[in-house]
Amino acid sequence: MDFNLKGKTALIAASSQGLGFAIARELFKEGANVIISGREEDKLQTRLEELSELGDGKAIYIRADLTKTEDIRNLVSGAVNEFGTIDILVNNSGGPPAGSFESLAEEQWQAAFELNLLSYVRLIQRVLPYMKENGGKILNIASSSIKEPIAGLILSNTFRAGIVGMSKTLASELAPYGILINTIAPGRISTGRTKHLDQFRAENLGVDLEAVESNVKKNIPLGRYGTPEEFAKVGAFLVSAANTYMTGQAFIVDGGMVKSI
Repeated sequence: MDFNLKGKTALIAASSQGLGFAIARELFKEGANVIISGREEDKLQTRLEELSELGDGKAIYIRADLTKTEDIRNLVSGAVNEFGTIDILVNNSGGPPAGSFESLAEEQWQAAFELNLLSYVRLIQRVLPYMKENGGKILNIASSSIKEPIAGLILSNTFRAGIVGMSKTLASELAPYGILINTIAPGRISTGRTKHLDQFRAENLGVDLEAVESNVKKNIPLGRYGTPEEFAKVGAFLVSAANTYMTGQAFIVDGGMVKSI
């Protein structure tokens, strides 16, 4: 399918690795111009070199810490200065730390709020003036916890749900401007974050990592973890010209793991 992304400009937050980079890579392969971002400049430079071999669009990187208002302002203004506008925004952020309610300090709650919810709010606020002129697509990356809370991840369970509530509300507010907004939520996708969480669980249970992974796979109907590429293809569809009538929705990419309807 031709996603008709050639010439479109996509800003992907927290995209120096993991699912963010997978989506940036997929959009670039489809012909979009992409702006990748992250806190580590060396890593961004490496990713930019990888992208240069894949497509005909233009790719740049802008270093940004998503917990800092000024960095978000510079990220959006830098993208617009380079490409003139922003057609696609992919909101993403690193996952908050694992832990139970009683094990987490108030400072950790505040940090997770800043990174995992407020950064999404701030980026949407900054791109809206450009999208309201010609329409656009916003994609918020969340977690399968939006449908089924995950034990030991109360911070993620809390703030990812907030993303869905915001997106559903904005779908109505932004529709008159031709802006579509959706949420995409990964289940067990093979990334560094997933491995970290599996290792955390293994240590708590006193078992090895392989035992945890094997047990998780038993609860996935497809019997395996997904790949970042599989996740990214769904994301690319949602922000492409192929999606013209889906907004305010939350899509789970999880191999059938979540049992809720």
